[in-house]
Amino acid sequence: MSPARPLVRLAALSLALALPAPSSAQEAPPSAREREAALLVGSLLGGTPMLDDLRSLVDEVGGRATGSEANTRSVEWALARFRAAGVTARAEAFPMPALWLERGATASVQGPGVRFTPRVAAMPFSTATPRAGLTAPLVDAGRGTGADLQRLGAKAKGAFLLVETDELKDVDGLFREYDEATAIESRAFAAGVAGVVYMGSRPGNQLYRHSVSVGPRNTRPMMVMERDGAKRALRLLRAGKALSLTAALDLRTGGPYESRNVIGELRGTTHPDEVVVLGAHLDSWDLGGGALDNGANVAMLLDLARQMQRLGLKPARTLRFALWNGEEQGMYGSAGYTRSHAAELNQHTMALSVDIGCGRITGFYTNGRPALVPLVDAALKPVAGLGPFTQVDVPVVGTDNFDFMMHGVANLIANQEPATYGPNYHARSDEFEQCDARTLRANAAVVGALAWGFATMEEKLPRQSRAEVEALIRDTDLGSQMRSFNVWEEWASGTRGHPLEGKPTTPTPR
Repeated sequence: MSPARPLVRLAALSLALALPAPSSAQEAPPSAREREAALLVGSLLGGTPMLDDLRSLVDEVGGRATGSEANTRSVEWALARFRAAGVTARAEAFPMPALWLERGATASVQGPGVRFTPRVAAMPFSTATPRAGLTAPLVDAGRGTGADLQRLGAKAKGAFLLVETDELKDVDGLFREYDEATAIESRAFAAGVAGVVYMGSRPGNQLYRHSVSVGPRNTRPMMVMERDGAKRALRLLRAGKALSLTAALDLRTGGPYESRNVIGELRGTTHPDEVVVLGAHLDSWDLGGGALDNGANVAMLLDLARQMQRLGLKPARTLRFALWNGEEQGMYGSAGYTRSHAAELNQHTMALSVDIGCGRITGFYTNGRPALVPLVDAALKPVAGLGPFTQVDVPVVGTDNFDFMMHGVANLIANQEPATYGPNYHARSDEFEQCDARTLRANAAVVGALAWGFATMEEKLPRQSRAEVEALIRDTDLGSQMRSFNVWEEWASGTRGHPLEGKPTTPTPR
C-alpha cells in the first residue's frame, strides 16, 4: 500500500501543530519564522524526490568506499543533485592518510578429515596475504580476553586467533564491539599472532566491514568469518581437532591520497558569516549499498536543501549541507573541513551529524554542552507532534561531529531508534529495503525544523577553548571513546582538534 495518503495526513497534522490556533484575542499570531518553519516541515512530509535520490544512490552508485571508483561517482552524483535543485554546491578536497580497498577474500579451514571454505571479509586496514594465501594454525581464542590469551600461551604466536562473538542486536552492542575489539587486538598483537579472525556477529551469515583498531598502522591479516562457519570451526577445535586456516586477501592499498567532500550552501541574509553545518557521510563500505549507513541521511539533507530552495526560504545564517567522505576510515572528511575552514570556526554556531540509519529521531546528543539543550528544545517546537524528543548531554565519538567537538564548536548528533541499524551495520544486507519511507520523511521534518531554528534564532554559543575541551575529556568518558576509535594520539599531539600552542593546524598524513 502506498504511504502517500498517510504522509499527506501527517503533513497536515504537523502544520496544525506547528501553527498554534489563536485561542484568544490577546494571543500573538505566528511570527514569520514560525510560518516559514511550518511551511518547510509540511513540504518535507509531503511527496518529494528524497526516496528517488536514496534509491539512485544505493542501486545505481552502490557501495561507496572512499578511494573507490564508486565513491568518485558519488561525488559527481551529489554535485549534480544539488545543482539540479538550484543549490550552490562545490567539492572540497582533503587528505586521506592511506588507501585501503578489498579486491577479493577467500579462506579454507583444514584438519585431519576436515576441509571447508567459509566466506570471509577482510577488515579495513588488514594487510594483504601472499597471492597463494597465508597458512597458519587456527586456534580457539575464546572471547579474546586476557585469561583466554594466557590460556593459549605460546600457541598464540604465529597462529590465527578465532574470536567468538555475540550476535549483534542493537547499537549498544555495536559500541561494545568497538570497545572490545581494541583490547582484543592489543592483546593479540602483543602475543605475536599471525592474524585475527572474528566470528561474524551479524545474523544470517551476513559479512560486514569492521576496521582494525589501529587503522593504517596494522601489520597483520585481519578478517571476519561468516557466523556459521566460525561456529563450526570452534566446535571442531573444542572437540580436539587441530585445524589450520589458509587465507588469501587481495587488497588495493597505498599511501596518502586526496578525496573530496561535497558542500551545498544556502547563503545567509542578515548573518552570512555565521555558519550552521548539517552533515551526513557520503561514503559507505562496499559490501552493501550503504542505505542505512549513511545514504538515507545523505538523501535527507539533499532534500532539505532542495525544499528550502524551492520554497524561497532565506536563512539568517549560512546553511552548509556537508556530505562527508572518509568517515568510515576515521572521520577524515570532516577533519579535513575543520582544518581548511580553521579561520572560520569561531563563526560556526552549530554542526550536526545524522548517522544512525533510518530509525525515528528521538532527540539529539548535545555532546557535553548543556547550554545547547534549551536551544534544541526551542528549535524542535514546530515538530512537537512528531516527538517526544529528549536531549542527551553526553559526548559521543564515532561520527562527523567529532572534529567540531574537539575544535570547541557546538555540535549535535541525531539520536535515533535502532530499527534495523545494528544487525545490518556495514553489512551486505544494508540495502534500500532497510529504510521505512514514513520514518525517513518524519526525520527530514525534524532535521528541517532543527536546521531552520539554528539558522534563524538570535542565540548562539561561543566556541570552547582547548582547555575547555580538555575539561570535557577529564570529566567524562570521552578519552576512552577516543582511544577506542583510534583518534586519541592525534588529539594528544595537537594534530587533530584545537592545536597545541605553537603547533601547526595541518598535520602530516600518517
